Amino acid sequence: MGAKESAIDFIRAAFADDRPITEYDVQQHIMDHYTRVGLDTTYSPAVAVNAFAADPHYHPSAARHNPICRGDMLLLDIFERETGDPLNCLADITWTFFCGTTTPPKVAQVFNVVAAARDAAVSFIQQRLDTGQPVYGYEVDEHSRNVIKEAGYGQYIMHRTGHSLGTSVHHNGVNIDNLETQDRRSLIPGVLFTIEPGIYMPHFNFDDGPTPKGLGIRS
Repeated sequence: MGAKESAIDFIRAAFADDRPITEYDVQQHIMDHYTRVGLDTTYSPAVAVNAFAADPHYHPSAARHNPICRGDMLLLDIFERETGDPLNCLADITWTFFCGTTTPPKVAQVFNVVAAARDAAVSFIQQRLDTGQPVYGYEVDEHSRNVIKEAGYGQYIMHRTGHSLGTSVHHNGVNIDNLETQDRRSLIPGVLFTIEPGIYMPHFNFDDGPTPKGLGIRS
């Protein structure tokens, strides 16, 4: 069982038993999972609900965290590597969940845009590689973010599409970036990078409740 699946089971069990559960509880559960399976415990995951997921830099702590309740949106950003060799590279993946039975249509609409932006970036890279053309970081970023802009969510983009990944989370290779900088370097076969576009709406009322909960989706 992976960290994501372990976290989901942990949350479901808490809901089933009507036990309170927080972002920090889930983060520490994942850290315990890393220990059990022998992964590096240097990197704690980001776990964020609702409007806190709309802050790409939010990270829960023992002193600062929020409850996770039925009907909330939850973002997990997990980055990890095996122990034993300082040259081991990291894996990095983000998942977004609805803590309930039926995902609200407004959430599904936003998620589908983010997923389309992600898939467009991957397809663009694959097309270039298939035709033997170079792929530049800034081009991939533009291709991905244009999907979000054309869907009407451009104002809710808060970061580049992706970053270099290696022995550190933000490594020295090509970033998928024409927003924070313009990375004109070409992608190199065998060198890692992430594709993780996002839409961040801190005041979005995704469930039509009396108070907007906010929403952050990254994939």
